[in-house]
Amino acid sequence: MPDTSSETIERLLTRGVAECIGGERLRERLVGGETLRIKLGVDPTSPNLHVGRAVSLLKLRDFQEAGHTVVFIVGDFTGVIGDTSDKESERPMLSPQVIEENKKTYFEQVGMLLDLEKVEMCENSSWLGELTYREIGEHANQFSVADFIARDNIKRRLEAGTRVSLREMLYPLMQGYDSVAVSADVEVGGTDQRFNLLAGRTLQESAGQEPQSLIMNPLIMGLDGRKMSSSWGNTINLTDTPNDMYGKVMSLRDELVPDYFDFCTRVAEEVVAEYRAARTSNHVHPKDAKMHLAREIVTLYHSDEAARVAEQAFEQVFAQGALPDDMPTIEVAVGASLCTALVEVDVLPSRAEWRRLVAGGGVHVLGDHEEVVHDVDMVVTAPLVLRLGKRRFYTIAIK
Repeated sequence: MPDTSSETIERLLTRGVAECIGGERLRERLVGGETLRIKLGVDPTSPNLHVGRAVSLLKLRDFQEAGHTVVFIVGDFTGVIGDTSDKESERPMLSPQVIEENKKTYFEQVGMLLDLEKVEMCENSSWLGELTYREIGEHANQFSVADFIARDNIKRRLEAGTRVSLREMLYPLMQGYDSVAVSADVEVGGTDQRFNLLAGRTLQESAGQEPQSLIMNPLIMGLDGRKMSSSWGNTINLTDTPNDMYGKVMSLRDELVPDYFDFCTRVAEEVVAEYRAARTSNHVHPKDAKMHLAREIVTLYHSDEAARVAEQAFEQVFAQGALPDDMPTIEVAVGASLCTALVEVDVLPSRAEWRRLVAGGGVHVLGDHEEVVHDVDMVVTAPLVLRLGKRRFYTIAIK
């Protein structure tokens, strides 16, 4: 029997929620004690889930702990097509091989937050791959082209003369049909998913189902102040080691800390309110707030002990000026591009990220004197110790 206490229901409808559509009907069903089906779909466009994605996973956990059924969908079919909801250019199609590789540990990562024994785990290729042209046509008939091009990012692209493919128009239909296939009562997703989430309500109604309620979570900013995104490499990944996770949190901008407490942890809401107030009253030092946040996040995905050890390591490296004992080693040929080497071993997601780091003074060579790298075309001529940003150290060896 689901928890119908007013405190629990209020928390479900407000904690980490930017917008709720169908909220009155959802509240009515929660108060009535219905066991609801709560859906979240994630496309495996990257091998790692990050804490920005986990804002929605934490909301799933809230519902699961309240006694409701969680339905987690890996979008192995939608991931091939690509969602353009938050993109200013056409997203390339991914090959099925890349999707298969990326999704290998998704359920395992989801299990860091959810009790998988109580989760219905699905892959949407099992129903989307079986649809006929006639069925797709019937789904498409529920929408107009005007509905699609009215979206802000699509409108901007069209006004700029940038290509918008017909394939992109299919994505909301597919995500919407996922809700029909699993008979979702509630769908959880980011605010950038609003159009796709609403498509689920439309297709459910046309299929004779009650339209799902929608809970939209706020988007969180990444390590560089832009929206957290795997393609930008500004993420705190669920698969990060405790030391990396702790260090990344400590590199956050001070103004982001209250939102991270609110959306990325489940510390008491009174504590969140205190940290929000501290941003103007200055009665909590920003470093102390970030250390608390780092402990909470590392504990959530690892353990109390891992958080304690990571904090000690951080203090040793950054407060006492020592180098970490576990610096990864990257072997590079003499005369090779440092940028190319870092991208090839996935230390950096792209050459653009390297250029951004160099331009921002975020690349340092350590030795007797610490030097800032200004040359984006730097080549390796000798072994060195490299620091990227505030907390990533690497030994560059000659092969």
